[in-house]
Amino acid sequence: MSDKEKIALFIDGANLYATTRTLGFDIDYKMLLKEFQSRGNLLRAFYYTAIVEDQEYSSIRPLIDWLDYNGYRVVTKPTKEFVDSSGRRKVKGNMDIELTIDALELAPYIDHVVLFSGDGDFRSLVEALQRRGVRVTVVSTISTQPSMVADELRRQADEFLDIATLEKKIGRDMADRGAGGAPRGAEGQPRGNVALERRYGIRQSPPTDEESET
Repeated sequence: MSDKEKIALFIDGANLYATTRTLGFDIDYKMLLKEFQSRGNLLRAFYYTAIVEDQEYSSIRPLIDWLDYNGYRVVTKPTKEFVDSSGRRKVKGNMDIELTIDALELAPYIDHVVLFSGDGDFRSLVEALQRRGVRVTVVSTISTQPSMVADELRRQADEFLDIATLEKKIGRDMADRGAGGAPRGAEGQPRGNVALERRYGIRQSPPTDEESET
Protein backbone atom coordinates (compact mmCIF):
# COMPACT_ATOMS: atom_id res chain seq x y z
CA MET A 1 0.00 0.00 0.00
CA SER A 2 1.27 3.48 -0.89
CA ASP A 3 0.80 6.68 1.13
CA LYS A 4 -1.41 8.15 -1.63
CA GLU A 5 -3.58 5.06 -2.06
CA LYS A 6 -7.23 5.58 -1.12
CA ILE A 7 -8.24 2.78 1.26
CA ALA A 8 -11.54 1.59 2.70
CA LEU A 9 -11.97 -1.06 5.41
CA PHE A 10 -14.95 -3.40 5.40
CA ILE A 11 -15.24 -5.39 8.63
CA ASP A 12 -17.53 -8.41 8.91
CA GLY A 13 -17.97 -8.06 12.68
CA ALA A 14 -19.18 -11.57 13.49
CA ASN A 15 -16.54 -13.20 11.32
CA LEU A 16 -13.71 -11.09 12.72
CA TYR A 17 -14.85 -11.77 16.29
CA ALA A 18 -14.89 -15.54 15.65
CA THR A 19 -11.43 -15.37 14.06
CA THR A 20 -9.71 -13.39 16.82
CA ARG A 21 -11.46 -15.41 19.52
CA THR A 22 -10.02 -18.59 17.97
CA LEU A 23 -6.58 -16.94 17.93
CA GLY A 24 -6.99 -15.88 21.56
CA PHE A 25 -6.94 -12.08 21.43
CA ASP A 26 -9.29 -9.10 21.15
CA ILE A 27 -9.05 -6.25 18.65
CA ASP A 28 -7.96 -2.79 19.78
CA TYR A 29 -10.03 -0.83 17.27
CA LYS A 30 -8.18 2.41 17.88
CA MET A 31 -4.90 0.75 16.95
CA LEU A 32 -6.51 -1.00 13.97
CA LEU A 33 -7.56 2.39 12.59
CA LYS A 34 -4.10 3.84 13.18
CA GLU A 35 -2.42 0.87 11.52
CA PHE A 36 -4.29 1.34 8.25
CA GLN A 37 -4.10 5.13 8.39
CA SER A 38 -0.33 4.63 8.34
CA ARG A 39 -0.61 2.51 5.18
CA GLY A 40 -2.38 5.07 2.99
CA ASN A 41 -5.24 7.56 2.79
CA LEU A 42 -7.95 5.81 4.80
CA LEU A 43 -11.28 7.21 3.58
CA ARG A 44 -13.77 4.92 5.32
CA ALA A 45 -13.90 2.14 7.89
CA PHE A 46 -17.16 0.19 7.95
CA TYR A 47 -18.19 -2.26 10.67
CA TYR A 48 -21.14 -4.62 10.03
CA THR A 49 -23.07 -6.57 12.63
CA ALA A 50 -26.57 -7.86 13.33
CA ILE A 51 -28.29 -7.13 16.65
CA VAL A 52 -30.85 -9.04 18.68
CA GLU A 53 -33.30 -6.21 19.33
CA ASP A 54 -35.49 -7.77 22.02
CA GLN A 55 -32.61 -8.35 24.46
CA GLU A 56 -32.68 -6.13 27.55
CA TYR A 57 -28.88 -5.90 27.37
CA SER A 58 -26.67 -6.68 24.38
CA SER A 59 -22.94 -7.18 24.95
CA ILE A 60 -22.26 -5.84 21.45
CA ARG A 61 -24.11 -2.53 22.04
CA PRO A 62 -21.25 -0.76 23.91
CA LEU A 63 -18.86 -1.62 21.08
CA ILE A 64 -21.27 -0.37 18.41
CA ASP A 65 -21.85 2.94 20.21
CA TRP A 66 -18.16 3.23 20.86
CA LEU A 67 -17.10 2.71 17.24
CA ASP A 68 -19.79 5.12 16.03
CA TYR A 69 -18.10 7.98 17.89
CA ASN A 70 -14.58 7.11 16.84
CA GLY A 71 -14.11 7.03 13.10
CA TYR A 72 -16.11 3.96 12.07
CA ARG A 73 -19.31 3.76 10.03
CA VAL A 74 -21.36 1.15 11.86
CA VAL A 75 -24.00 -0.71 9.84
CA THR A 76 -26.50 -2.85 11.74
CA LYS A 77 -29.76 -4.66 11.21
CA PRO A 78 -31.97 -6.75 13.50
CA THR A 79 -31.54 -10.50 13.55
CA LYS A 80 -34.36 -12.74 12.38
CA GLU A 81 -35.56 -15.74 14.35
CA PHE A 82 -36.85 -18.82 12.58
CA VAL A 83 -37.60 -22.50 13.16
CA ASP A 84 -35.58 -25.01 11.13
CA SER A 85 -36.79 -28.32 9.70
CA SER A 86 -35.98 -30.06 12.99
CA GLY A 87 -38.19 -27.66 14.95
CA ARG A 88 -35.25 -25.86 16.55
CA ARG A 89 -35.34 -22.09 16.96
CA LYS A 90 -32.41 -20.35 15.26
CA VAL A 91 -31.28 -16.76 14.81
CA LYS A 92 -30.09 -15.39 11.47
CA GLY A 93 -28.17 -12.15 11.02
CA ASN A 94 -26.29 -12.09 7.71
CA MET A 95 -24.80 -8.73 6.66
CA ASP A 96 -23.28 -9.87 3.34
CA ILE A 97 -25.69 -7.89 1.13
CA GLU A 98 -25.20 -4.61 3.02
CA LEU A 99 -21.41 -4.94 2.89
CA THR A 100 -21.44 -5.86 -0.81
CA ILE A 101 -23.63 -2.91 -1.84
CA ASP A 102 -21.54 -0.42 0.15
CA ALA A 103 -18.29 -1.75 -1.33
CA LEU A 104 -19.56 -1.59 -4.93
CA GLU A 105 -20.98 1.92 -4.46
CA LEU A 106 -17.67 3.16 -3.02
CA ALA A 107 -15.51 1.39 -5.63
CA PRO A 108 -15.25 4.38 -8.06
CA TYR A 109 -13.72 6.53 -5.31
CA ILE A 110 -11.11 4.18 -3.83
CA ASP A 111 -8.02 2.25 -4.89
CA HIS A 112 -7.88 -0.49 -2.29
CA VAL A 113 -10.45 -2.44 -0.27
CA VAL A 114 -9.37 -4.24 2.90
CA LEU A 115 -11.94 -6.92 3.69
CA PHE A 116 -11.92 -8.37 7.20
CA SER A 117 -13.66 -11.69 6.60
CA GLY A 118 -12.94 -15.28 5.68
CA ASP A 119 -16.41 -15.91 4.24
CA GLY A 120 -16.22 -17.56 0.82
CA ASP A 121 -19.47 -15.87 -0.18
CA PHE A 122 -17.46 -12.69 -0.71
CA ARG A 123 -15.39 -14.19 -3.55
CA SER A 124 -17.78 -12.77 -6.18
CA LEU A 125 -17.59 -9.33 -4.54
CA VAL A 126 -13.80 -9.41 -4.63
CA GLU A 127 -13.90 -10.34 -8.33
CA ALA A 128 -16.38 -7.55 -9.10
CA LEU A 129 -14.20 -4.98 -7.31
CA GLN A 130 -11.14 -6.15 -9.23
CA ARG A 131 -12.99 -5.70 -12.54
CA ARG A 132 -13.53 -2.09 -11.48
CA GLY A 133 -9.80 -1.59 -10.94
CA VAL A 134 -9.85 -1.88 -7.14
CA ARG A 135 -7.21 -3.95 -5.35
CA VAL A 136 -8.52 -6.19 -2.58
CA THR A 137 -6.73 -7.42 0.52
CA VAL A 138 -8.47 -10.12 2.55
CA VAL A 139 -7.72 -10.20 6.28
CA SER A 140 -8.36 -13.45 8.14
CA THR A 141 -6.14 -16.32 9.29
CA ILE A 142 -4.68 -19.62 8.18
CA SER A 143 -2.94 -20.01 11.54
CA THR A 144 -5.77 -22.12 12.98
CA GLN A 145 -6.93 -25.66 12.34
CA PRO A 146 -9.09 -25.56 10.35
CA SER A 147 -8.30 -22.31 8.56
CA MET A 148 -10.75 -19.44 9.16
CA VAL A 149 -10.64 -18.24 5.54
CA ALA A 150 -12.27 -19.96 2.57
CA ASP A 151 -9.69 -21.11 0.04
CA GLU A 152 -11.60 -19.58 -2.91
CA LEU A 153 -11.66 -16.16 -1.21
CA ARG A 154 -7.97 -16.26 -0.43
CA ARG A 155 -7.12 -17.26 -4.01
CA GLN A 156 -9.25 -14.45 -5.48
CA ALA A 157 -7.75 -11.69 -3.34
CA ASP A 158 -4.85 -9.60 -4.63
CA GLU A 159 -3.26 -9.97 -1.23
CA PHE A 160 -3.95 -12.08 1.84
CA LEU A 161 -3.04 -10.72 5.25
CA ASP A 162 -3.01 -13.12 8.19
CA ILE A 163 -4.41 -11.19 11.14
CA ALA A 164 -2.24 -13.26 13.48
CA THR A 165 0.75 -11.29 12.17
CA LEU A 166 -0.93 -8.05 13.31
CA GLU A 167 -1.58 -9.16 16.88
CA LYS A 168 1.27 -7.11 18.36
CA LYS A 169 0.01 -3.98 16.57
CA ILE A 170 -3.78 -4.22 16.95
CA GLY A 171 -4.36 -6.95 19.53
CA ARG A 172 -5.44 -6.87 23.16
CA ASP A 173 -5.16 -9.74 25.60
CA MET A 174 -8.59 -11.25 26.24
CA ALA A 175 -7.66 -11.43 29.93
CA ASP A 176 -7.60 -7.60 30.03
CA ARG A 177 -11.39 -7.41 29.75
CA GLY A 178 -12.81 -5.68 32.78
CA ALA A 179 -9.44 -5.16 34.44
CA GLY A 180 -9.26 -2.56 37.17
CA GLY A 181 -12.32 -3.44 39.23
CA ALA A 182 -14.83 -1.29 37.31
CA PRO A 183 -18.54 -2.00 37.92
CA ARG A 184 -19.96 -4.69 35.66
CA GLY A 185 -23.17 -4.84 33.66
CA ALA A 186 -25.59 -7.65 32.92
CA GLU A 187 -23.09 -9.49 30.69
CA GLY A 188 -20.19 -9.09 33.12
CA GLN A 189 -18.68 -6.19 31.15
CA PRO A 190 -17.47 -3.01 32.91
CA ARG A 191 -19.63 0.11 32.58
CA GLY A 192 -18.55 3.58 31.51
CA ASN A 193 -16.08 5.16 29.10
CA VAL A 194 -13.01 3.99 31.02
CA ALA A 195 -14.20 0.40 30.83
CA LEU A 196 -14.90 0.71 27.11
CA GLU A 197 -11.43 2.12 26.58
CA ARG A 198 -9.89 -0.85 28.40
CA ARG A 199 -11.78 -3.35 26.31
CA TYR A 200 -11.73 -1.74 22.86
CA GLY A 201 -8.90 0.80 22.94
CA ILE A 202 -10.88 3.96 22.12
CA ARG A 203 -12.33 6.73 24.25
CA GLN A 204 -15.81 8.06 23.57
CA SER A 205 -14.83 11.46 24.96
CA PRO A 206 -11.63 13.29 25.97
CA PRO A 207 -10.23 12.36 29.40
CA THR A 208 -11.27 14.45 32.39
CA ASP A 209 -8.67 16.00 34.69
CA GLU A 210 -9.44 13.29 37.25
CA GLU A 211 -8.83 10.51 34.69
CA SER A 212 -5.59 12.14 33.51
CA GLU A 213 -4.18 12.06 37.03
CA THR A 214 -4.85 8.35 37.63
